Amino acid sequence: MLNRRNFCAALPALAAAAQAFAQAEQKTIMGSEIVDWNSIPVRPTSYGSVRSFFSAPTATLQNLELHVTTLNPGKAPHLPHHHPNEEMLIIQQGTVEALQNGEWKAVGPGSVIFNASNQMHGVRNSSSAPAVYHVINWKTAATPAR
Repeated sequence: MLNRRNFCAALPALAAAAQAFAQAEQKTIMGSEIVDWNSIPVRPTSYGSVRSFFSAPTATLQNLELHVTTLNPGKAPHLPHHHPNEEMLIIQQGTVEALQNGEWKAVGPGSVIFNASNQMHGVRNSSSAPAVYHVINWKTAATPAR
């Protein structure tokens, strides 16, 4: 019979089961994969658009995330910021300005931007054409919590 006392007694077990289920889902390791550009939906944003390819743990990383941003002229995806994970941006098309070490620098197609852990960085499109860049983020056991 389910009364208030039995319900309260069952809550910790339900919470533990829910947490175990969530952790089991999160621990699915991404294996080798091919992701076709045309299979990824384009999500419009206030600054252009984003295609999110994957975000998952791998055999050696706690998380590996890849998305591609199209940045409209005069736009930035967000204000300059920092975060504990490291990331790389690979410029595919157009020219952006990247903030690193307190300085904005023009970066064109084929260039790579590496943003180190907890260092202030930003990107903006100051040109008259859209810019497209790939963003690769990762977290490891060595990634700081903050």
